[in-house]
Amino acid sequence: MRAISIFSTIHSKYNNLTNTEKKVADYVLDNTKKVVYMSITDLADACGVGESSIFRFCKSLSYKGYQDFKIALAHSIAVENEVPQLTDQILMDDSLDQVASKVLSTNIIALNETFNLINIDTIDKAITHLIHAERILFFGVGSSLVTAMEAKIKFMRITNKTECSMDSHIQMMSAALMTPQDVAVIISYSGSTKDSIEVAQKAKERGATVISITRFEKSPLTSYSDITLLCGVNEGPLQGGSLSAKISQLYLLDVLYVEYFKRTKQESITNKESTSQSVSVKLL
Repeated sequence: MRAISIFSTIHSKYNNLTNTEKKVADYVLDNTKKVVYMSITDLADACGVGESSIFRFCKSLSYKGYQDFKIALAHSIAVENEVPQLTDQILMDDSLDQVASKVLSTNIIALNETFNLINIDTIDKAITHLIHAERILFFGVGSSLVTAMEAKIKFMRITNKTECSMDSHIQMMSAALMTPQDVAVIISYSGSTKDSIEVAQKAKERGATVISITRFEKSPLTSYSDITLLCGVNEGPLQGGSLSAKISQLYLLDVLYVEYFKRTKQESITNKESTSQSVSVKLL
């Protein structure tokens, strides 16, 4: 944690900022809590500047990049007794019963917001692409990779055309061999993870359909996406890998899975029975 508040840094360096950077600084000072949950694209749009200007603003304040800036911002606005690394609702002196209740509430809110963000036409289009694809490749890094692997395993029970690589280099090689008959499902909360963006770009170059599951409608990832499915949960920069974000992503994947199963009923039933029988001997 930085000893100097980010607000003090902005004020002390304000006169040395360019006019464009001052626009960003003014917006950040007036909308501090909102900025913590914004993507770099959202902030750029709100300020009426380019993403490169946001990056230069962060560098002018001596931060490595936008994420480093948001971490410092989250530390600066943390209220005494709060635990910003968890959620903005949990306090250090909360009882176990209160913690359990607040965690439940957070997850329910995440699911409800994700449901409200569902566009039926968009998700219908995504399912159609999945059904007609020759291969479905799931991608993600960090905690999103775990979600991608769970999606691969789930769909593997009803179809043999799913893949998911654990290594970022192998993911790039897989993307480089995709065809227009393939679908890439890329999971990234922020939509700003370099590895995921590069995979999306490569898959797009190869003519594959790119489906992104992310929080932000506008991000570097969605600029390469044919279809964007939004998960409705705010995750601060200190809360990376939160289960509420994962739950909202899994909810969307479950909707895709159930509708895929319905539309390929006979094949899915046959495959589900075969895969279930294959592991039944492993159970007592």
